[in-house]
Amino acid sequence: MQRRQLLRVGAATALVLGAAGAGVALLQPGVVGGRFTPPARAVFAAVATAVLDGLLPAAGAARAAALQAHLDRLDATLTGLPPALQSEVTELATLLATAPTRLALTGLLPAWHEATPDQLQAMLQALRTSSLSLRQQVYHALRDLTNAAWFADAAAWSAIGYPGQRAV
Repeated sequence: MQRRQLLRVGAATALVLGAAGAGVALLQPGVVGGRFTPPARAVFAAVATAVLDGLLPAAGAARAAALQAHLDRLDATLTGLPPALQSEVTELATLLATAPTRLALTGLLPAWHEATPDQLQAMLQALRTSSLSLRQQVYHALRDLTNAAWFADAAAWSAIGYPGQRAV
């Protein structure tokens, strides 16, 4: 294949993928009305099981309640971000909530709700150590948002040995 032909194929592929991504974003936005949509909540619930491993209750109703409270705090965290950052988080949630872009960005084959904690942790580690800065940014965004929402709850502070604010 000649160099010019390769450039044309690359440009055409980029246009097709961009158009497909824009179409998907219009069909399944990651955030609606300042709250994560159910597919985006599935993304962050799965990520929370990997990032917060050892901090979440072991199983059952207590774990489900902790994850639900975490996702509610994540919505509140999103609304506290500047508009430009909210837009970027919305785009990330939209992309990760769809199978083709989830696979392309993270390499995670199973759906978010079907992935095991070990698969999720391996995916996060691969993102963290990737040579592509985009994949590293995805890792940092997922981890930082998860931690920000989790540790926004004062009840979570004792798990890391933080005594809370000192009285002045």
